[in-house]
Amino acid sequence: MFGRFADALSREIELRADEISDNVNTLYFGGGTPSVLPLYVFERLLSSLRRTGHGGPYEEFTVEVNPEDVVSRGQSYVEGLLKLGVNRISMGVQSFDDGILKFMNRRHDSVTARKAYAILESAGVPNVSIDLIFGLPQLSDSQWQDTLDKALGISPSGRLPQHISSYQLSVEPGSMLAKLVERGRWEEASEELCERQYGMLCETLRKAGYSHYEISNFALPGYEARHNSAYWRHVPYVGFGPGSHSFDGTSRKWNEPDLRKYLEDPTGCQDGEKLTREQLVLERIMLALRTADGISESYLQEHCSPDELARALASDNLVPLPDGNVRIPEDRFFVSDRIISDLI
Repeated sequence: MFGRFADALSREIELRADEISDNVNTLYFGGGTPSVLPLYVFERLLSSLRRTGHGGPYEEFTVEVNPEDVVSRGQSYVEGLLKLGVNRISMGVQSFDDGILKFMNRRHDSVTARKAYAILESAGVPNVSIDLIFGLPQLSDSQWQDTLDKALGISPSGRLPQHISSYQLSVEPGSMLAKLVERGRWEEASEELCERQYGMLCETLRKAGYSHYEISNFALPGYEARHNSAYWRHVPYVGFGPGSHSFDGTSRKWNEPDLRKYLEDPTGCQDGEKLTREQLVLERIMLALRTADGISESYLQEHCSPDELARALASDNLVPLPDGNVRIPEDRFFVSDRIISDLI
């Protein structure tokens, strides 16, 4: 199956090579569990990219990993990724509470997460990002604070993780959680709990020296994710593989997530849409206002209601920056959706 997947993905890359910009400078393997893949799959995919003239080296080359895969495959696997040019690893820790991890159906426990991080550090990975989850009704504030403290202390050498992403648990339609909610067997966390835990996250990481550069993302100075930052700047990108998305500046395309269909015909399960001018404006505003850099005030003046813009500025829901941009202040990031909705 790994070989078939590599064949299909290589075919798609080569058939769609003209969509890759000559300015491409980041590469991201993720949106799933690429750490289950043997190294030879990465090698074959990179060979395909080289044949198209887009084989790197990349300013940022990220691979998502699960802790249990890192531990089971060992340091040699991580060193193999580094030899291929990987310079950033994103690891889904989620929690350091084993009860929470079990509820989330994660295969690793907190001990495995710490072992995996030690392997990444020992292998010499220069940039490690870890993911954390908050906003579960059974996650107490003390448990959440303990997870934050353990995240900051995860390195055996005492160094802080270069990057931390943290997301509020969401109930996706059709998911097991959604079914539990429908049956009355589980309730989502209250708005008050989620906002309080988000505040704890912001305060703890600010005190530790992290820059809160996007609603869900925190980085030590100089370690902001370049690849993901391109999404928030509305820069075109191309995605390959089942379930992937691409954006060329005016249109969006995506592959259906069905793996079997993809293996049969990697370019035959694609759909897409041409975005209207209004949709493009909406996306640009929405994405930019997720970030600490914000967006040009003149752009909002051109595209938003003057009354709503004036109201947002007067109420400090938007604050001016020295470069002429405006941003949502950190203490109102949690209600950013409402602020953006009022603007547009």
